[in-house]
Amino acid sequence: MIDLPNWRRCWVGLLAIAALCVPVYGSGASQKYQASGMLLAADPAQHTITVSCKEIPGYMDAMVMSFPVHSSAWPVGLKPGVSIEFTLSVAKNDFYAENVRLQAFESLELDPTEARRLQLVENANSSHPLSKDVLQPGDAVPDFRFTDQNHDSISFSQFKGKVVALTFIYTRCPRPDYCLRLSNNFGVLQRRFKNRLGNDLVLLTVIIDPIHDQPGALQTYARTWKADSHTWHFLTGPVADIQRLCHRFDMSFYPDEALYVHSFHTVIIGRDGHLTANLEGNNFTAQQLGDLVETLVAEKERRVENE
Repeated sequence: MIDLPNWRRCWVGLLAIAALCVPVYGSGASQKYQASGMLLAADPAQHTITVSCKEIPGYMDAMVMSFPVHSSAWPVGLKPGVSIEFTLSVAKNDFYAENVRLQAFESLELDPTEARRLQLVENANSSHPLSKDVLQPGDAVPDFRFTDQNHDSISFSQFKGKVVALTFIYTRCPRPDYCLRLSNNFGVLQRRFKNRLGNDLVLLTVIIDPIHDQPGALQTYARTWKADSHTWHFLTGPVADIQRLCHRFDMSFYPDEALYVHSFHTVIIGRDGHLTANLEGNNFTAQQLGDLVETLVAEKERRVENE
């Protein structure tokens, strides 16, 4: 869980800073801005959200901010990792979010027919909606074991007490906004959390093409990203085991001639081994992903401060 009181203290300071940046309005006047970003935390009891906001041109740069929410009904579906948009109302001594709504994921696939084909295959292979095996935020993640680029056996259970970020790729993927983007996101995490990797954070990249992506090929791919092999593991194994893990996170893929058609998922697992967020798609920024990870990595530090 996020230590929201600390976020609220952060908000108070940011409110004071923001107030200095906002033009002076007449009594009761306010300025409206359209805002969007990745939700990091939500407190329905206090009607407060914390968001990794995208830039609002003419008002503020991209940053993490907390906002009180003015709404008669708390929006449904607010959970860490979802993309939201809202109206930011700014007055002389106050600001708040209103009309908060979830942004539906829109595929960035270059060929829309591929997305349609993937959906048809999924429907053909499934006689019912999401099964009980598909994990939801808050669920415990079952253990799994694969082989990494160093030929070492790696199990999820060995990272108990650490935040785990996990995504799915194959190394021959040719499109820059597909697997390369997901790997680049992890490259940014590796740089941002350089001093906390291994102790607080571990990166796992699961390979969906194990026939071609054996450890030797993974070593070459890992060098492309200057991956620390002790803290960023590229995992491969039997196809059936990979499919089983992918299903846990509602991730789908199938071979299409020499390439793969697949959905995009980036998974964040808390120190307690429970699923925190399953980010669908590739239309969030590496900065936003890092902000979400930061909320979990910093939990231990906040607990120490509060003791």
